[in-house]
Amino acid sequence: MSKKNSYLLGILLTIGIGTILHYFLCCNCDCEKDKTPQPNIVNNETALPQSVFSLQGNGIDYRCNGNFDFLNNDFKSITPINDSVNLGIDNLKKALETSKQRLSVTGYALASEKNTSAFENLGLARANDVKNYFVSRGIPSNSIDIKGEIKDDLLQKENTVYGPVSFILNDVTETTKVDWNAVKSAINADPLILYFNSGQTSIDLSESDRKKITEITRYLDNVEGAKLDVVGHTDDAGDRSKNIELGKGRADFAKEYLVTNGVSAEKIISSSKGPDQPLASNATTEGKAKNRRTEVKIN
Repeated sequence: MSKKNSYLLGILLTIGIGTILHYFLCCNCDCEKDKTPQPNIVNNETALPQSVFSLQGNGIDYRCNGNFDFLNNDFKSITPINDSVNLGIDNLKKALETSKQRLSVTGYALASEKNTSAFENLGLARANDVKNYFVSRGIPSNSIDIKGEIKDDLLQKENTVYGPVSFILNDVTETTKVDWNAVKSAINADPLILYFNSGQTSIDLSESDRKKITEITRYLDNVEGAKLDVVGHTDDAGDRSKNIELGKGRADFAKEYLVTNGVSAEKIISSSKGPDQPLASNATTEGKAKNRRTEVKIN
């Protein structure tokens, strides 16, 4: 072998050995570094608030992160609901089956939020929406009470209020029982009356109307088989058959409004009496206005 070839062979061997040593001594170190777990970096500007769902009572002691959340000014909870919350509701169902307890659901709203519901305040409407969700998961409606409060220390970010609802389980006693026959008599003696002008497409409620809707909802939730009669009425202007249709349209409109606000459609019967049962004389403008109405009573 010539000196030149020996020289070239030496260079190649040196390069090869250097490459092998670099791989084992350096690359392995870098690879181990790459395998080291990196810490999760949380951007505080985008992190969402964490609310807590808690159920504590006889036979249940359950807590998890996450709760019912709502958009500002809205009484419908954001879906889907956390699986951990659903598990807690399932545990509650088992606890209620083996003990005499009632669940009190309190909904909250900020003073700055607009009440877009038919209830006395937005917090109460949120509690009613949560109650309906519990019912859909198998919790009897007659084991749930609802309340509503206005608070200014709620978790919120941008246009969402996080977890504005709390739960308390109370033992059922004789003093907590309600005379539902008396409640029905009071509702029907002073029924909810919704007045309509010609062509009206919305419903304006007074504070008294909102309280009546709350009482009606409580009755329907607690009395098995209870139904609501929603009856449309008109003045005597025009053809009677058309007024019957008009009255039915008003009753259906009122029914849909109540359903939107959390009353079960299956519990509402809508019908029309047209001009047949006036409250006042149709000889005056004021009397006609009183006769254009929808009455809501317990069946």
